Amino acid sequence: MSANRLVSGFVTVGVWTLLSRLLGFVRDIMIAAFLGSGPVAEAFLIAFSLPNMFRRFFAEGAFNMAFVPMFSKRYQTGDDPEGFAQNAFSAMWLILTGFTALGMVLMPALVYVMASGFADDDRFGLAVFFGRITFPYILFISLTALLSGVLNATGRFMAAAAAPVLLNVVFIVPLALISLTSHPFAWTELQIGSVLAWAAPVAGVAQMALVWVAAGRAGYRLQPGWPKLTPELRRLVIIAAPAALAGGVVQINLLIGRQVASFFEGAVAWLNYADRLYQLPLGVVAVAVGVVLLPELSRRLGAGDEIGGQDAFNRASELSLSLTIPAAVALMVIPYPLVSVLYQRGAFGADDVTATALAVAVYGLGLPAFVLQKALQPLYFAREDTKRPFYYALASLAVNAGIAIGLAPLIGFIAAAVGTTLAAWVMVLQLWLGSRGMGLAASLDARFRRRIWRIIAASALMGAVLQAATYLLAPFFAAGSVRYLALMLLVIAGMVSYGIIGHAMGAFRLSEYRRALTRRR
Repeated sequence: MSANRLVSGFVTVGVWTLLSRLLGFVRDIMIAAFLGSGPVAEAFLIAFSLPNMFRRFFAEGAFNMAFVPMFSKRYQTGDDPEGFAQNAFSAMWLILTGFTALGMVLMPALVYVMASGFADDDRFGLAVFFGRITFPYILFISLTALLSGVLNATGRFMAAAAAPVLLNVVFIVPLALISLTSHPFAWTELQIGSVLAWAAPVAGVAQMALVWVAAGRAGYRLQPGWPKLTPELRRLVIIAAPAALAGGVVQINLLIGRQVASFFEGAVAWLNYADRLYQLPLGVVAVAVGVVLLPELSRRLGAGDEIGGQDAFNRASELSLSLTIPAAVALMVIPYPLVSVLYQRGAFGADDVTATALAVAVYGLGLPAFVLQKALQPLYFAREDTKRPFYYALASLAVNAGIAIGLAPLIGFIAAAVGTTLAAWVMVLQLWLGSRGMGLAASLDARFRRRIWRIIAASALMGAVLQAATYLLAPFFAAGSVRYLALMLLVIAGMVSYGIIGHAMGAFRLSEYRRALTRRR
């Protein structure tokens, strides 16, 4: 895969992910309007985070990071990739069916582990009720992740990238129908929470169906069955086990944040809405990098192409940072206008805006670190090295726990966001230092070293432009519907200024993106 084709793959995944994130904004805006940061909102957010947490643990973490490199090599050599994928599919189906049933039975314990601050109020019972409805989502979305891994490894990115769009559509449609009724706010919060909970498993089925059909058309007609304990499946488990532990540590990091937040009323919702804002650039860039780079590095290194591996790693890192660093600056400079315009309506008030904007700014500081992790981890996983990322994750866990728990009595709920951000940078530092002995593929080339400082400088100048534009547009952010136009002008000012300054400074060349888009078409 050439550099242009690599960028083209990023664009394919990025465009669909951008659409998904934008629809996610619509979803969260509607949830905030109906439920605000009240008990039903917090209970649903905790309930829905449970299957998503285990999804990252089982599918996107342990299983996929081990499965994709092994499948990619078999696909490259023609060593029965379909049989290997079928056996892995059957194993995941069997394990997760049992795990789903167990999780529904043990839901009170899971909710307590996730948010013990709920234990003494109504949020606990609500979270258990919603959790038992949403938890089967883990089965469907984990199988979706495996099927997506098959498609991505064979260079078919569109269906897998489009699947998350269905999730948000399934959530938005019933909320839109409620808003169109003659008395939308006559619905009780419990009724709306129940609608949202049932939307989760329905969305999981829709996502799985989409990628299952796409995989079948690609020649991989995978079916549930009884797995065979082959040497390949044993090796998959051996490789996946450290990745599972690493994924578990990452999820414990998230648990620490939610535990701290659960002791502050409204904080679970504030952090969730802030998470949605920084997940927009993180999802578009990091998801694209992770999806495209891992199979590409696996193929390159499997063929002994160190130079091609170095080019793929450098171009992926360069592209991701050229988009992420300015986004991080924007989140730190203009969090209040973003949050107030997007969320302040209905049950979401001014105090909610202030708290959420603070969290957005803190998460923005960590945004480049979250993306760099996605670029650095494939260097390990492509070599089937899942042990060292586990040890690094343990160190970041210690940092997160010490900061979030230690600072919470002093600075309140925002300690959770501070801990998450600093732990992300600690993880990046460890991954980078650990990659130094991996050979040419893990080294930075002259082009990357030349451009990274220009990207940072261009982003800083863009931040100054945004600060000035915010001052000039300040009167319009409190002027009803005009605030939407003001925010649009602010975003355009940032994009245009960064594009002009970055191109003039040589941080990037717009022609490179045009060539990639032309090749994609």
